[in-house]
Amino acid sequence: MFIGGMITSFLVLLGYMWKEAHSNRVRHVTLSFPHFPDHCPPLTIFFISDIHRRVVSFRMLEEVRRKAHLVVIGGDLVEKGVPEARVRENVRRLQAVAPVYFVWGNNDDEVDYDLQSLLEEERVHVLKNKAKVWEHGGVPVALIGVGDVSRKEADIDRALEHVPPQSFRILACHNPAIVARLREEHYISLVLSGHTHGGQIRFFSIGFYEKGGLKWQGSTAVLTSNGYGTTGVPLRLGAPAETHLITIVPGKLTLEKKCLSKTGKTM
Repeated sequence: MFIGGMITSFLVLLGYMWKEAHSNRVRHVTLSFPHFPDHCPPLTIFFISDIHRRVVSFRMLEEVRRKAHLVVIGGDLVEKGVPEARVRENVRRLQAVAPVYFVWGNNDDEVDYDLQSLLEEERVHVLKNKAKVWEHGGVPVALIGVGDVSRKEADIDRALEHVPPQSFRILACHNPAIVARLREEHYISLVLSGHTHGGQIRFFSIGFYEKGGLKWQGSTAVLTSNGYGTTGVPLRLGAPAETHLITIVPGKLTLEKKCLSKTGKTM
């Protein structure tokens, strides 16, 4: 009886861990910044990182469709063994939400096909030590993408070369270690990163990496996602899969977690 109960409990735990790894959460976060002009309408970003082997859920994307102005893929779109057709389908699903921007992760060069060419064919904006600047409500906004820190490919100064000094600046980098390289004169308002998977499997508060979340470093908001996919084993514990719908508004430096949405596994 005891052994049977242990086996049952173990199988239940495995089922829960598999479910957490394949859930489709969209975390809604509102950030306000005093230097985001009062006359500027809210800017909304759908952020998804570390997709790895997963197929992006249609149902989840329906929740953010017509809400996001742009989609940012925070690296590790793929890993070794992910077929080209799956990557192309994931990108097309995200393109149906809003224009897609991509920064490289440490696993993105493991495939045996040309990911750069695939992304260009699918009209994805690849940002590697470069920036995309556009006007939002008459205000210049810069999305600054840098290379992966672990591969020593990140160059913030190069990425900022053609960014207007008065722009509202968002920095996307796969690895949150980029924060250590930020300087006050970079004037970065928001950092988007992934890579750590929040530890992926945590026992109570213990994990190989810190759990994902949002912190302030001075006047810079730093969001690190648990990620959407997994690496190694398709299981999670204490660091559930997640994506983020981030809305930027004018006002005092504040963070408002509006809600947590969790949809099913339907794709």
